Amino acid sequence: ADPDAQQALGAPTALPMRAASLTLDKTIVQLTVSFRDVVDGEISKKLLSGLPTVITMRGYLFHESGGTPVALAAKSCRVVYDLWDEVFRIQLIQAGGQSSTVAINVEGVLRNCAEARKLPLVERSLVRDGSRYFVAVLVEVNPMSAEMLDRIKRWVTRPPGSTAIGPGDSLFGSFVGLFVTRIGSADRRLAFRTQPFFPPAPPPSPPPQSAPGR
Repeated sequence: ADPDAQQALGAPTALPMRAASLTLDKTIVQLTVSFRDVVDGEISKKLLSGLPTVITMRGYLFHESGGTPVALAAKSCRVVYDLWDEVFRIQLIQAGGQSSTVAINVEGVLRNCAEARKLPLVERSLVRDGSRYFVAVLVEVNPMSAEMLDRIKRWVTRPPGSTAIGPGDSLFGSFVGLFVTRIGSADRRLAFRTQPFFPPAPPPSPPPQSAPGR
């Protein structure tokens, strides 16, 4: 199997580290991290060719000590350069469903497809106060089979907050299998981990309103 895949699965704690931001939106922990370096000169040429380019990102939430992933966040981006209109047409699949947008240059593609910005990661109630976690991220360009892309689509379009991985989650099981067996077919890939972090704390409750004096 591909050594990057083995490392990402077998020893996620050993992946190269890059800074990420974790925030809380109501009850959902969100991940913000950049992986623009997945688009190098060769991939930029592919983007301009007029042929479809797919960029996928998967982030697996682990306890700091490693072990089994707790949750999975994913997004997928399909980019086609419209040679007639000279714009990039982007189909984005991430939590909340599918959307389409247009970018006028590669910078716009990077902003939409090579960053996770407040990507829903896990329900806050599923991570423990005082425990540290990290996210192992795999980014691939033109990665895998249509079946795998369909699995990502089904995973990320589930209801908000249902990013947790259950012990018998067959969808996640299939992710792991394909993670190892299909990874070698990607045009380019990055594997990295975030810094360890404590779950973001919810905002303090407002003080109780005192009854007006008589």
